[in-house]
Amino acid sequence: MTIDRAAQARAFRALHENGPLVLPNAWDPGSARAIEAAGAKAVATTSAGVSWAEGVADAGGLTRTTALAVLRRIAAVVSVPITADLESGYGATAAEVGETVAEAIEIGVVGINLEDSIEHVLVDPSVLAERIAAARQAAVASGIELVINARTDTHLFGDGSGTLERASLYAEAGADVLFVPGVVDPDAIRELVAGSTLPLNVMTGPGAPTISELTALGVARISVGPAISAGAYGLATAAARELLAIGTYNALAAAGDFAQSNKLLR
Repeated sequence: MTIDRAAQARAFRALHENGPLVLPNAWDPGSARAIEAAGAKAVATTSAGVSWAEGVADAGGLTRTTALAVLRRIAAVVSVPITADLESGYGATAAEVGETVAEAIEIGVVGINLEDSIEHVLVDPSVLAERIAAARQAAVASGIELVINARTDTHLFGDGSGTLERASLYAEAGADVLFVPGVVDPDAIRELVAGSTLPLNVMTGPGAPTISELTALGVARISVGPAISAGAYGLATAAARELLAIGTYNALAAAGDFAQSNKLLR
């Protein structure tokens, strides 16, 4: 399929202005097609789901080569915008991260996540700021208005302090959206929306506010991270245990239909 990526990038950026943009997260071509077919306006990837599908653990298991190869396969089967979870950028330096981003754009990605933790350790904010600047430089060179989602893990691996200070630094470096996984308290969300110049992305799941509640709080972008991929593996585990231990198939009632799944990729 032929896609005008520059126009697609502009359209993806506009989706953040008429929010919230709801992004179910994919991890392979089949899940990406299923999410597109369900009506998603864009497809986001999850590094955790991609890692598990490739047989490695999240946060350090994926290589740049593998991560980009998965993105290439996803880009080949979907027509909606793709925003890629690039973890900390798959490079030891900002220049190497810029190279990662340039290749992701060449593949067809119009949005990326970059995070300020490396192997579950929160790093100095200047590290991500430099990587964001390199990503923006790569985007400008490509002619694509890349949407950079700056993820801060202050709530996942800390007490949440310094979030807004990091947000300000990341905005100055060229980020477009602030992603704060781990925050689901309405008062904390309200404070982040009011205190940052960047639109807010939150990661939801069971127990989090509903989409309508998050909309009322001013959230611009909503994703679910590894939740759907973890659910798929949970179904596989439950079905296998039931088959092996009991000999029944009740867990498989939640599984997709063969013909429908096969049709997605025909």
